[in-house]
Amino acid sequence: MATEHQASRWEQFRGHLRLPNFAVPRRYDLRLKPDLVALNFSGTVKIDVHVVAETSFLVLNAADLNITAGSVRFRNSHEVLEPVEVRMLPEDEYLVLDFGMNLPMGMGALEIGFRGILNDEMKGFYRGTYEVSGVKKNMAVTQFESIHARRCFPCWDEPALKAVFKITMDVPSELTCLSNMPVYEEKVYGHSKSLYFQESPIMSTYLVAFVIGLFDYVEDYTTDGIKVRVYCPVGRSKEGTYALDVALRTLQFYRIYFAVPYALPKLDMVAIHDFQGAMENYGLITFQDIALLYDSQKSGDSRKQHVAHIVTHELGHQWCGDLVTMEWWKHLWLNEGFATWLSHLATDNLFPTWKTWNLFIGEYASTLRRDTFQSSHPVEVEIDSLSEIAEIFDSIIYIKGASILRMLHTYLGGKVFQRSLALYIKKYAWSNAKTEDLWDVFETVSGRPVKHIMTPELLDCTKEFLTTILQNSAQWLGWLPRPGESDLETAMRVKVLTALAVFGHRYTLKEARRRFHSFLNNRQTPLFPTAIRQAAYVAVMQTAKTSSRQEYNSLKSLLHETNESSEKLIILSSLLSCPDPGIVSEVLEYIIHSENKAMIPGLSVSWGAREAAWTWLKHNWDYLLKTFQSKIGTFVSETVKLYASVEKAKEIKEFFANRTIPSIVKSINQSIDQIYVNVKWAESIQHDKRKLVKVFRSCHSTSIKPLRASPV
Repeated sequence: MATEHQASRWEQFRGHLRLPNFAVPRRYDLRLKPDLVALNFSGTVKIDVHVVAETSFLVLNAADLNITAGSVRFRNSHEVLEPVEVRMLPEDEYLVLDFGMNLPMGMGALEIGFRGILNDEMKGFYRGTYEVSGVKKNMAVTQFESIHARRCFPCWDEPALKAVFKITMDVPSELTCLSNMPVYEEKVYGHSKSLYFQESPIMSTYLVAFVIGLFDYVEDYTTDGIKVRVYCPVGRSKEGTYALDVALRTLQFYRIYFAVPYALPKLDMVAIHDFQGAMENYGLITFQDIALLYDSQKSGDSRKQHVAHIVTHELGHQWCGDLVTMEWWKHLWLNEGFATWLSHLATDNLFPTWKTWNLFIGEYASTLRRDTFQSSHPVEVEIDSLSEIAEIFDSIIYIKGASILRMLHTYLGGKVFQRSLALYIKKYAWSNAKTEDLWDVFETVSGRPVKHIMTPELLDCTKEFLTTILQNSAQWLGWLPRPGESDLETAMRVKVLTALAVFGHRYTLKEARRRFHSFLNNRQTPLFPTAIRQAAYVAVMQTAKTSSRQEYNSLKSLLHETNESSEKLIILSSLLSCPDPGIVSEVLEYIIHSENKAMIPGLSVSWGAREAAWTWLKHNWDYLLKTFQSKIGTFVSETVKLYASVEKAKEIKEFFANRTIPSIVKSINQSIDQIYVNVKWAESIQHDKRKLVKVFRSCHSTSIKPLRASPV
């Protein structure tokens, strides 16, 4: 037991967000052995550190780890020191090593042994599942952004504390094991093997990654010799060919645009079912399977565009985020705003007919609306606690950040902006940058007052499209693609028809049912191309009821037929668009007990079923919070933001008062803000109610003809 004097020594580190600057890591030699049966892992790490201040302590980050007794020691060229006390501070996620005497200044090596659990929370070093020939298997995956490397190995887990990484993995011999760098040596010992990966360039801890499991892959090389692979579930490698093509072309585009080549010898992209979104780990990008895989026979154009945007976004990070990294999470927008802007730039270059900047306007408008909430925040956010780091990964950072860059691009002109960005990348390569550094470079290159221009906040609001406009657009677009139509028109067809279906436009509902039943009778019918399925699915669910379940049962049968994650997501989203509360409750209960439960954070429910969804959420809240952690915040927001009642806002606030975690507090507060915005909007139009009713009646849809009822 620590004495009172000893306790007071390590107590000085409690409550601090940033690590003390006693020492700086230079190189990690990390060895890990995951056990995919026992679902745990063990490891050792040797960290070359530069002691830069007089101290008897080394303080680094560690969380959810057991430090192996007697394994901690500090070596330099003269001596070996062991700590007199090893103390974990769980609240601060610190590992405090008290050596009882000042450490020698200069370079030394810190050695630590540790053990941990392969958790099921999709953060740190965690476990996922997949199937091969109908047999369920475990895999091991990492998700270290923003502050979860410390859950895999003790480290200085801050973005500015970059270091070199040499990684060794001990894994079952039949499995594929990937990390940031290529393997330079492999030793097989019967049923196990040791893989020795090349030493990495200097990088932040949150970008370190490993994936262990069974995969197929497709590969190709860029024109400058970079090997690119897309790893897919076994038997589905053809679904990776589209993402591979996008990646090859995008790497070429960024190499020219930045005038800086991709820095690593290889790039792997991995499709993982138990994953959320995508993560830009240096040289090993991880994706939720539906964000990477694409089958032209089973997925529509919207999925194709989604994959392209995600791939170009994550590849943009290889320069803006990985090569040049924000100095601290306060400057996160330098990573995510740039990657979002770059994804539109690259996608527009690769697929000009998509008119991707037109689609960006919709994202921009939605973010402006959110930016009016009292709980919104600036693009550059002061961080006061660990929980706030997870909270700031939102549309303000991504879309508003990208909007600022788009505005600056227009102000300076494309050529000046490109030269400025290229200089920024070269100047801060293998290092870290702050917002001020970016403005300084742009001012230097352009000679324009960039800092002054970038000061104002972007505040605006948008108006709802009138149903009449949608009807007219739908008349023009029809149900099936016309020869020579643009990709933008193809994308708009789905959005317009889906919106009309939700609004209850009877001709849209009738035509959707006709095409849906044609598809049920003949899977090859030309009436039901992939591109319109989502709109049709949503449409048929608008009339489904607990007492009239024909379309509901048919759509649920289609869910069981498909193995495609993207198609499952479309079907589940469509099922939840049903306005019948009983149906929605049944669907939610089905999902939470199915293999598709990982999709819950990305789903939303209909306005008419919001109360049923809220009741279900409250009943299952403990499980949802434990399973999805901060990722469940989006589902909460999508569920409760549909209300327009002060009483309901108070009820929601009261429910979450003692039932939340810090990382979703901001999301919940913003949802409550949205409810109050809804209330104010409803109140503001009350006195004009008669006038509005007259306007809408004059635009009634009864005069609109059916939407291209013919098959072509």
